[in-house]
Amino acid sequence: MPIRRLTARDRLTTSFPLQAYAFEASPLSASRVKEFRGYLPYNAGNRTLVADEAGTPVAAASAIPMRQNLRGRVLPMAGVAGVATHPLARRRGHVRTLLHQLLDEVRDEGHRLTALHPFRASFYERFGYVGLPRPRTAVFSPADLAPLLAADLPDELGWEQIGTGYQTWRAFTERCLADRHGFAVFPDFRAVGLRDRDDRWLVTAVRDGYTVGAVTYRIDDHGGELIADDLLATDPYARASLLQFFARHVDQVATIRVQLPADELPELWLTDLAVHVEARISRPGSPAPMARLLSLDALAGLPAGAGRVVVELVGDRWLAGRHLLDGATGHLELVDAASAGGGVPTATLTAAGLSALAYGVLDPAEVAIRGLGEVPVDAAAELRRIFPRELPYLFADF
Repeated sequence: MPIRRLTARDRLTTSFPLQAYAFEASPLSASRVKEFRGYLPYNAGNRTLVADEAGTPVAAASAIPMRQNLRGRVLPMAGVAGVATHPLARRRGHVRTLLHQLLDEVRDEGHRLTALHPFRASFYERFGYVGLPRPRTAVFSPADLAPLLAADLPDELGWEQIGTGYQTWRAFTERCLADRHGFAVFPDFRAVGLRDRDDRWLVTAVRDGYTVGAVTYRIDDHGGELIADDLLATDPYARASLLQFFARHVDQVATIRVQLPADELPELWLTDLAVHVEARISRPGSPAPMARLLSLDALAGLPAGAGRVVVELVGDRWLAGRHLLDGATGHLELVDAASAGGGVPTATLTAAGLSALAYGVLDPAEVAIRGLGEVPVDAAAELRRIFPRELPYLFADF
């Protein structure tokens, strides 16, 4: 089955129609087809592969060159997107073949991590991906934020449309990338789509000349809903400043809807805040994100506890072999397993199992329970020290 890399113009008649059929209302209107050309600049640096069958494109997959924070280190990450198959060519292994080649290529380019939103999580688990937390949605009345209007907060608020405030927003997301485990950002060619659409307001919290909080939002109607995207704040003061701004809309909107990381607890923000918090996972339509390590180089030098364990990696195209993981120095070292002395615990892990530990989403015992490895009790204790539990926040929505 021939596989080829698409040029930007090729996408108009190959990958875009396949992706639109898979993920949009169908059949497409003529006006929607015309809109495809406007997407080309925001896909300029993607790597898009298509599989042909008898000269007809039957499957496509893209990789977006991104960056992601893994336990404090920012690494190249390939965001896999637009995986789609022609309806008459499904269940023939085309996606499997495409993904093998796509991940081979991005790994060779130096991408050590990869993430995606799956059409079926169990399918991608076989490719070594593991689930990450889905951002929560909190819905509440601006009236319940009234106590914040009297709060003396240290921040000044800025307010503008995202088209003019984009550089401020972009700079702040870069700061979050450096500070927040799991956080990821688009490349510039893709990120500027937010600026060019200019369909959001941007409110920022500024302290001592530095942006410490930001959120983009829109209002659907008078008496309707203020719909905010991810609420980004470096500390509780910045978060309170942004919520104080929302409180000023009490006579304009009935409800506020905002996205939050999984470790945020809005039920504890204020005493009388009535809030509905939800993370809805469904198939198809609303999946949780997934990610995996593409290279063991991603682990070298990560902050780690003082554990020592040998891991045998099995069943994967990209991660294999027997390796000694040593966190004695406070930073993870990968040593030739032959140098491991007697008595060093050993665990057998799949790529998904190791990725779950590196991203901090599963305990070693859960890895074993899920069938992602064999982890004896002594090895589990060492792995807990090396990879303490830590919830990642995959900010970028691709």
